[in-house]
Amino acid sequence: MEMIHWLGDPECHDARIVGPKAANLSRLAALHRVPPGFAITADAAALGAAALAAAVAEAYGALSGRHGAIDHPVAVRSSAIDEDGNGASFAGQHDTYLNMRGREAVLDAVTRCVESASTPDALAYRRQHGLATHETKIAVLVQALVSSDVSAVVFSVNPVNGSRDEVLINASWGLGESVVGGTVTPDTYVVERATLRVSSRVVTRKARMTVLEAQGTREVAVPRFMSEAPCLTDDEAIEMARLALGLESHFGWHADIECAFAAGDLYLLQCRPITALR
Repeated sequence: MEMIHWLGDPECHDARIVGPKAANLSRLAALHRVPPGFAITADAAALGAAALAAAVAEAYGALSGRHGAIDHPVAVRSSAIDEDGNGASFAGQHDTYLNMRGREAVLDAVTRCVESASTPDALAYRRQHGLATHETKIAVLVQALVSSDVSAVVFSVNPVNGSRDEVLINASWGLGESVVGGTVTPDTYVVERATLRVSSRVVTRKARMTVLEAQGTREVAVPRFMSEAPCLTDDEAIEMARLALGLESHFGWHADIECAFAAGDLYLLQCRPITALR
């Protein structure tokens, strides 16, 4: 049994093995700017801690080597087999670790991601959605870290007012954890689906942002000259909207995506169905 499947390989397209989060990104890796990485299968833990540690160390070393580094920073995220479905997104229920460097730190993050499937909050979420609470199978996704200048959550239809004619974008400075975690009030952009025109924008005072430190991340105050400035141009908002609409067409469901601009390039970090739509 293989423990590791690389994004873009056919074996990594199977959500039953690596979970929908990893499988969706694997299917898109050849079509979009998806950070390279690998998935640790949901059954890997059954093969023993020593074998898992060796497999993760080898894969992490190979990923670092692709970037010409010894210990390249990575993001480590859960990818439960029943996560990111049409009925339950599991947003915020399982652990994510950003800017992990070194084999020991990466393996520790992988272990914590697996353990997060059994926390009281995660189990309560499962019960609430009528999902199994025993023998939960969880894969883990390890990707090269994107040092985001701006991060966003984009909905291919508007989940706030239910409009199927609008793309909704929530964006803020830095890494996406401040947006996803709700510790910042992001800028909001609405893009018309039919014309790809920005029809409205609300620029907020963005007090906090998530940035990298030596190992991991931390929240800091947004510099004053940036806090009330729009974090996206109209062209950048339209590029994000175009990405979300393309993914909606590709999968056949309304898309909820996480993406980021880094050094002028737009990266796709996550893609799942919208689960809450009026």
